[in-house]
Amino acid sequence: MLNYLQAWRERGWQVIDALAYRQAWDRFGGSVATHPLVIETLAELAQIPVRYLGWSQNGELQAAVPVWGRHIALSKDVLKRHGKKGLFDLGNAEIILPAAAGAGAPLRHAGRYLSELSEGRFAGLRPQPEQLAMARPHEALSKKFRYNQRRELRLLEEAGGVVRPVSEFAPAQIASMYCDLFQRRWGFPAVGGERLAEVLEALQSLLIGSVVFLEDAPIAIQLVYRVEAPEWISVEYVNGGVDPETRAFSPGSVLSFLNTQAAWEDAHARGKALRFSFGRADREYKERWCHPVPVFQS
Repeated sequence: MLNYLQAWRERGWQVIDALAYRQAWDRFGGSVATHPLVIETLAELAQIPVRYLGWSQNGELQAAVPVWGRHIALSKDVLKRHGKKGLFDLGNAEIILPAAAGAGAPLRHAGRYLSELSEGRFAGLRPQPEQLAMARPHEALSKKFRYNQRRELRLLEEAGGVVRPVSEFAPAQIASMYCDLFQRRWGFPAVGGERLAEVLEALQSLLIGSVVFLEDAPIAIQLVYRVEAPEWISVEYVNGGVDPETRAFSPGSVLSFLNTQAAWEDAHARGKALRFSFGRADREYKERWCHPVPVFQS
């Protein structure tokens, strides 16, 4: 019965290897959560093998999907079923699967938060009730808002605050700062904290952003990944941590301002669109930085 269901679900698709998937991603683009390095790293961490499927037309690959059984790979449902809930954290990441525009590949594997870019590339999508929060360009933010952000940064620096890029730190240092500040901010441990240093070691080349220090101690950090596709840049802001005792300086807001500003400048310099996702549009603070965008499920 299981083999029959798999054959039905995968009809029209063929098994491809990891190299063919990487080539499809490099050609058609994708997001952080579908990037070959992210898929390989987190699937290996979970010890759940990935099957790669390709959809071809006229003998040419037009779409590719990494899967765990009947789900798109890295599914939280599959992790939970294997007793590995919270093993790693990508938040509610935007899913952009590699496919040619207009391919219309039938997507029968379960997935959520499928990007609006999936329309036309895949068939069988249904609108999802939730939306994602996508960062607005800084020029779309009000002048008053931008002035206040620059003022907060100036006050922080005048008090001795220093902003340092994450590239200055080893993965283990980043993981330690993040887990400590996350615990302080939220009052419970960071999802995936136990293996975070290991994950960051493998994904260090994708990390972007800065860390805010005050009196030589980290007071704000965000876990942000970036990948570059042919037509756009995908950035995923997973979560962050802030020392609540320094809330008067709004270091979290300062960091959001700096991280989004740097990402927009990078995208403009490369002449590419930017998809900077703050995850699900479910918190008031995201409304200040983002606009809600529709997503789909399969």
